Amino acid sequence: MRFMSLIRINGNGAPEGGPSPRMMEEMGKLLDEITKAGVMLDTAGLRPPAETVRVRSEHGRLTVTDGPFAESKEFIGGYAIMQTKSKEEAVEWTKRFLAVHDEGWDITCEVRQVEEPPAG
Repeated sequence: MRFMSLIRINGNGAPEGGPSPRMMEEMGKLLDEITKAGVMLDTAGLRPPAETVRVRSEHGRLTVTDGPFAESKEFIGGYAIMQTKSKEEAVEWTKRFLAVHDEGWDITCEVRQVEEPPAG
C-alpha cells in the first residue's frame, strides 16, 4: 500500500532560522532508517508559498494566480511517499517524523492512501 504524507506547516509555526543542526541530524538518521527499511519511495521539501502559482478551473474558466496567498494560514511544506503494509504503519513512521522536530515547529501531517491504477 502506498501512502502520501502531506506536511502542513502553520504559517507562524516554523522557526525563523529553520531546522536546528540537532534536528537535521536526527532527521537524517530517520530518513536513512526508513529508506533502508524499503518504506520511503520519495520525499522532499517544497519551496515557500511566495514562489507558488495556483492554477484553478472554476466552471470551465481557468485562472492563474501568483503566491503568496493572504488567506493561507498554513501551507504544504513537503511530502513523503511511503510503501507500507498498512495505514497504521504509515502513521507510525509519520509520528516518528514529527517527533524529531524541535519544539518551535507547528506542523501537521495528513496521511492519505494513494489510489493504485486499475490492473490490466
